Formats: sequence, structure tokens, C-alpha cells
Amino acid sequence: MITIYHNPRCSKSRQSIEILDKSGREFKVVKYLEDSPSEKKLFDIIHLLKIKPIDLVRQGESLWKDNYKGKNLTDKDIIKAMALHPKLIERPIVVNGDKAVIGRPPEKIYTII
Repeated sequence: MITIYHNPRCSKSRQSIEILDKSGREFKVVKYLEDSPSEKKLFDIIHLLKIKPIDLVRQGESLWKDNYKGKNLTDKDIIKAMALHPKLIERPIVVNGDKAVIGRPPEKIYTII
């Protein structure tokens, strides 16, 4: 089943939901700010995305700039920060089996559905 890690306040995330709706495919919505992914889940998602943990961080967030930017962080430290502060996670993330994309732009979702 397709899973989207969604923030209803994000326009790209809402556009991604529309794409999934129109696809006719069944999908599950995870409001990740309310239902935060664990460190293990984030590790798995990062692995599926084939990116480094830092590439999943919203580095423009003041939370990141004030508390983490410029520090010598390991990948594990970065994943822990995202698990602790899900606001730092880039969105939306769509996972379909062993494939995943960050829906920026939302049209990237078509590559895995």
C-alpha cells in the first residue's frame, strides 16, 4: 500500500494527496506531525529515498538553524533530531513498496505509482 507522510498545512503535501486521489490507488495518510515516525522508520525511509539523512531535513527551519546548523552531527544525530522534532522532516514523502520520493514537486509521485 502507498503511504504519504503528510502535513495538511503544506500546499505541496495537499497537491500530492490530490494526485494520489486521482490515481485511484489506495493509500494511507500519516500526519507525521501528530504521528511522528520513529528513528528506525526514518532510517528505513531514508534508505528507500536513497539520500543522506541531511537531505531530508528542512534546513531553513529556525529550529534547525538555532539548534543544529553548523554542528558536527552524525547521520544518527540527524535522524534523532528529526524523530524528536518532526517539523524538521521534508514533506511530503510518498512510499510505495520499496520505492519512495519526496513530493517536491508533487509530480515526482508519478514515478512510483
